[in-house]
Amino acid sequence: MGPRPILPLLVFCSLLGAQQAPSPEPKQRVREARELGKQSSEAIPKLQAYLKDPVAEVRVEAVKAVVGLGTQRSLDPLIEATHDPDEEVQIRATDGLVNFYLPGYVETGLTASLKRVGNRIQSRWTDTNDKIVEPFIQVRAEVVHALGQLATGGISMESRANAARAIGILRGRAAIPDLLKALRSKNAQVLYESLVALQKIRDPGVADDIAFLLRDLDEKVQIAAIETTGILQNRGALPRLREVLERTRSAKVRRAALSAMAMIPDESSRDLYSRYLSDRDQDLRAAAAEGFGRLRNPGDRPLVEKEFNDERSMNPRLSKAFALVLLGRTEVAEHSPLQYLVNSLTSRSYRDVARTFLIELSRETGVRRSLEAAAPKGTRDEKICLAQVLARSGDKDTLAVLDALSRDTDLEVAAEGVRALRSLRARLP
Repeated sequence: MGPRPILPLLVFCSLLGAQQAPSPEPKQRVREARELGKQSSEAIPKLQAYLKDPVAEVRVEAVKAVVGLGTQRSLDPLIEATHDPDEEVQIRATDGLVNFYLPGYVETGLTASLKRVGNRIQSRWTDTNDKIVEPFIQVRAEVVHALGQLATGGISMESRANAARAIGILRGRAAIPDLLKALRSKNAQVLYESLVALQKIRDPGVADDIAFLLRDLDEKVQIAAIETTGILQNRGALPRLREVLERTRSAKVRRAALSAMAMIPDESSRDLYSRYLSDRDQDLRAAAAEGFGRLRNPGDRPLVEKEFNDERSMNPRLSKAFALVLLGRTEVAEHSPLQYLVNSLTSRSYRDVARTFLIELSRETGVRRSLEAAAPKGTRDEKICLAQVLARSGDKDTLAVLDALSRDTDLEVAAEGVRALRSLRARLP
């Protein structure tokens, strides 16, 4: 379904009905739509009529009003607005759909930077694209379908890229075919957002479909393709990743390639892990350590232990701690690698890195039990982050730990405990 036709003014007027005849002046209709947005959700049927206004400025104000009301009744008008022939309306409708499931998103999404200059829209993309709805959030199929159509048929490349970003945030698995179609675009932002969306959805079945982008000429797209290959653990891509690693002149691409290979542990990569374990580049040292850890060869433990003790930079030291836990150091004790990772949850700069490692580590029952025992004794930040970790990697026995955190005397910890409980229950069979 392409952009829907905008109705002539006389037909539009008939939609509003005789009791509220619209002004013939577009600026007045803009004010009318804005005022309707200050009312309750009962005003949404009237706003739907303004979404058919022949003047784009009026439709923009109408979609802003519908987004602001933000109720369940807003979804159908916003789905309809994704087919509007104006790119600003499409972008605002997309962000409004995400905002319903992730409140506050419109304040940080593409909508927040939109400016209309004449007939053109100016927007500013941010490199931060880490938002994603909780697993227990159920997104309507019609929403995902509309966003999938927009990702491949939007009026502009900006609206297509924004729709791809929205699909990832909403975990829109049903739109994977649309994302793969979008990967045939020549627009770098569309390619990048589609790749990140596939990272968030995490369907290994699409790994081969992105392999052609591993040598893309746009560095940002190439790195995203490399990272997605690692996350989806495409073992068949290892030879191409090695080729990229050894031929690239870009330090960023080299780091991404080795990190991806570390996510796909294979003895054929051991020589690369050895080569870079003591490299001057701390990101390469970190990736090499992670690769050794995931190989799970106990014979590597003395080497990694020495590297951990000698390391002075925080980022590779976290990676070496992660590797040591994988290689058997699963105890939570003073100066132990696992305790080091838990302690790092209090660091604003490295919290996300430590949490990501702990999510992977806690898939092992022994590590999970150690973290469950550590959670009640932790600081506020440690409790909050461990609740998030256990929500992602916990099992049925974890429910009791999260239930206790949900009743913590610290309200922030308790709130996170409740969210973690809901997420874990949604994930368990």
